[in-house]
Amino acid sequence: MAALVAMPRMRMKITVFPDVFPPFLCQSYRTKKVSVFHRRRSFSVSASSTKETQDQVRVRFAPSPTGNLHVGGARTALFNYLFARSNGGKFVLRIEDTDLERSTKESEEAVLNDLSWLGLDWDEGPGVDGDYGPYRQSERNSLYKQYAEKLLESGYVYRCFCSSEELEKMKEIAKLKQLPPVYTGKWANATDKEVQEELQRGTPYTYRFRVPKEGSLKIKDLIRGEVSWNLDTLGDFVIMRSNGQPVYNFCVTVDDATMAISHVIRAEEHLPNTLRQALIYKALGFPMPHFAHVSLILAPDRSKLSKRHGATSVGQYREMGYLPQAMLNYLALLGWGDGTENEFFTLDHLVEKFSIGRVNKSGAIFDSTKLRWMNGQHLRALPSEELTKLIGERWKGTGILTESEGSFVEDAVQLLKDGIDLTPDSDKALSNLLSYPLLETLSSLEAKPVLEDKLSEFAASFIAAYDSGELLAALEEGHAGWQKWVKSFGKSLKRKGKSLFMPLRVLLTGKLHGPDIGASVLLLHNGGKSGIIAPQAEFVTLDERFRVLRKVDWEALTKKQSLLETAATVST
Repeated sequence: MAALVAMPRMRMKITVFPDVFPPFLCQSYRTKKVSVFHRRRSFSVSASSTKETQDQVRVRFAPSPTGNLHVGGARTALFNYLFARSNGGKFVLRIEDTDLERSTKESEEAVLNDLSWLGLDWDEGPGVDGDYGPYRQSERNSLYKQYAEKLLESGYVYRCFCSSEELEKMKEIAKLKQLPPVYTGKWANATDKEVQEELQRGTPYTYRFRVPKEGSLKIKDLIRGEVSWNLDTLGDFVIMRSNGQPVYNFCVTVDDATMAISHVIRAEEHLPNTLRQALIYKALGFPMPHFAHVSLILAPDRSKLSKRHGATSVGQYREMGYLPQAMLNYLALLGWGDGTENEFFTLDHLVEKFSIGRVNKSGAIFDSTKLRWMNGQHLRALPSEELTKLIGERWKGTGILTESEGSFVEDAVQLLKDGIDLTPDSDKALSNLLSYPLLETLSSLEAKPVLEDKLSEFAASFIAAYDSGELLAALEEGHAGWQKWVKSFGKSLKRKGKSLFMPLRVLLTGKLHGPDIGASVLLLHNGGKSGIIAPQAEFVTLDERFRVLRKVDWEALTKKQSLLETAATVST
């Protein structure tokens, strides 16, 4: 039999009417069910915290295994993790799998994998032993039943034998009278004889919690400030279904209390649940934890972020090539900041800087463009060896290269990394470098100024330099050899700066824009010798590029440019 577990002593100010809620732990469970609710059903409780933290911080993240881990859930897990770590507390993972129809083992494993990938390691939970287990609600049913029976014995709960049809009729009547759709309390004051008669008939019943008809609940939310509710809008609510399964609010309260959770940090959509849970806390004699309700993550149109806005799960972003440290950094900034303009944080930095008091209560906009930018920042911040390994393995895996390491891979990563925000971007970056769309580029209007700068004469001199072997000899000497050759070549043509390097870029790479031209041509030269580039990469070697260059019909290109310019003028 499970025993009541005491919560850590809370620094809270509680005021209640003593003749309404006698201390639960002091009652005898065998006493006759005589309840003050029959005479006076009024209630007032206020809870406030003098400190953001206390001696023993214990927080929990409690996902339902009914789908993938949403980015909103991941942010909630992160805030719990950061709060625990920054206060020397415990981060507990609890699986809320009481929805038997929708909960699956596959979803649970996916959630656990996503949390592990993010680096949010839990101190207690599935796979990690603790003193407050088990950590799956489906394994705690006997505990819920024991507490439900204790509430029944103490008079805080009663059996309700209303049928679905009766409950539906109550809702219809309330709607006609423009009243809240609350339970009317038909079985709240039933005699023992009436209850026994229904039990003997085998009539299905639920357990309903007696809610005071008057009064209010007020809490001091660590994010939202003071929040209050009137009790007259609630009505007696079910804590155990007729099939013996506990209802969410009852499970959560029992779990948080018996697991000694000190701070409940969760999404604001759970704020209305606090009213029911607070009533259960008081009835069971448990002190309430501190509450902090985090704002929702919104789409750019300020609606709730959903699948119609694109990727919403951590697993999707993982598959798209995002780094876990970038996801954590971005999610932390959705509603939190350290008070400076700094936006780049590692997990250790977040632990050091995090404060629940700096969490904003306004909704945060999920900006996928900024997330992509931030991923690029974290990608380029990786140690050189780690970045090279990551992208090298990507290139080999996609069939661009036959090897994932070596000098060519190292040089290519260093040359192209500034244009890579996601690892899949590296495929396009390298393929673009290996291609040679010279004729397509020269046929564009953008290339007109280059063509008009005597590009055909420049090309003739360039081909001659290649045929003589002087260019290849310079490339064999590396960067210094290239620089020396470029300076000499430019001097011979009386060109320098843009008038020298723009035609060189176009004739060597077939493009008007790109990374450093010297590093690019050296990489192309070495790539042709290494044999590391796969055939399907459609790599155009330097020798093949010059063969293409020799066949260019400059006169035809000039005429084509004139036609393009005329067409553009007419269109304008």
